Amino acid sequence: MVAAPGLVIAATASGTGKTTIATGLMRALSRSRTVAPFKVGPDYIDPGYHGVAAGRPGRNLDSYMCGPQSILPLYSHGSEGCDIGVVEGVMGLFDGRIGPDPLSIEGSTAEIASLLGLPVVLVIDARHMSQSAAAMVHGFATMRTDVRVSGVIINRVGSPRHADIITRAVEAMGVEVLGAIPRVTDIEVPSRHLGLITAVEQGEQLDAVIEAMANLVERYVDIDRLLALAATPAEATPWDPREALEALGVAHSPAEVRVAVASGPAFSFTYAEHLELLSAAGAEVVEFDPLADDLPDAAGYIIPGGFPEEHADALSVRDDVRRGLQRAADDGAVIHGECAGLLWLLEDLGGRRMCGIIPGRASMARLKLGYREAVALSDSALATVGTRVRGHEFHKTALSADTAAVAEAAGFSPAWAWRGWDGAAVQEGFVSRSGRIHASYLHVHPAGAPGLVGRFVDACAR
Repeated sequence: MVAAPGLVIAATASGTGKTTIATGLMRALSRSRTVAPFKVGPDYIDPGYHGVAAGRPGRNLDSYMCGPQSILPLYSHGSEGCDIGVVEGVMGLFDGRIGPDPLSIEGSTAEIASLLGLPVVLVIDARHMSQSAAAMVHGFATMRTDVRVSGVIINRVGSPRHADIITRAVEAMGVEVLGAIPRVTDIEVPSRHLGLITAVEQGEQLDAVIEAMANLVERYVDIDRLLALAATPAEATPWDPREALEALGVAHSPAEVRVAVASGPAFSFTYAEHLELLSAAGAEVVEFDPLADDLPDAAGYIIPGGFPEEHADALSVRDDVRRGLQRAADDGAVIHGECAGLLWLLEDLGGRRMCGIIPGRASMARLKLGYREAVALSDSALATVGTRVRGHEFHKTALSADTAAVAEAAGFSPAWAWRGWDGAAVQEGFVSRSGRIHASYLHVHPAGAPGLVGRFVDACAR
């Protein structure tokens, strides 16, 4: 099956404005076309904006967690029935997983562009430079032969003359300039310790902000020329959640299994493929917002990542939800908490009462992020001992020093182990004695580990 033609919006570095431009482009194109939005890497926040802009789920393309071989099928799956795919990059074009090879592009925007065979439109920040922009673009365009920089968008130009100087310099290097956007300050999206404020927390003002982004792009970027650069990836069978499970011997559950997935402002970090895999495994998926909704009756509960630290006061007063989840745990429900979900399952977060299902406390701390290659240390509703997964950490909280010991005394064992960058062994997460409660800071992309989802639904059915 032929995937939708597409292009990659990349940048020279973080902070150049590529999210504003990519999101604005998605909305501008969606006014007359069906747009498939994508984000390179593990980030959950930008796809939330993409989904609002395009009116379709924003999806991630992560070659480390899902494997390079899955990128084309996942793109084909996400772009089925669409006119155009727009892929927003991560950090700078060549920034990816740090490994022994200093020039490796593993996990980078460049790798995704190469795997898909899509052209790159490079966003550059024009502040503090003029002709030097040509040298920068030339370097990015000639870094690798398998990465095609087909056009440039100059962002934050100071004047028409400034734009003209940079345009002529860059095009003298043989790279087409598709637009020059002036410096603006009235459509910036607010940010905090882990990046932009999530789309779900923006409320009614979000659509107006995205409309302003689209109007900016439509006014200053040659969209027709940009579309002419789009390329069609190689033909590939789209990723299919049921086929991914069947390949692992996971059958569609014949039982009626309800799985409740937390959502809303505090728990918005969910990959679209997770819900699709749950349904393919036979689960009836119901979403609920712990800040506003009653706790659904379910056989299993998934509490994904998000920002419970920003909503700790509101979570702490939901005694009904807390007691309901405690009763469900006591009655044998299967519960998985991922990062923010782990925090909510603890007794205390920053001095505010949480669910108390896992003994221990957490508070704000230094940022911890990076990819992890983990092995399961305990049999659980997600994995058997020895199961290997690739995931990532992204949090600015830490457990209290005594939490591991207190949890162990209560019958919990570690969920995962991995090696840190310094080679030291790390044990992380919690699995209850029954294996039916699993919580960890580790985020895993379900398309890269579908067996975890199948095992979870099977545990719920049993």
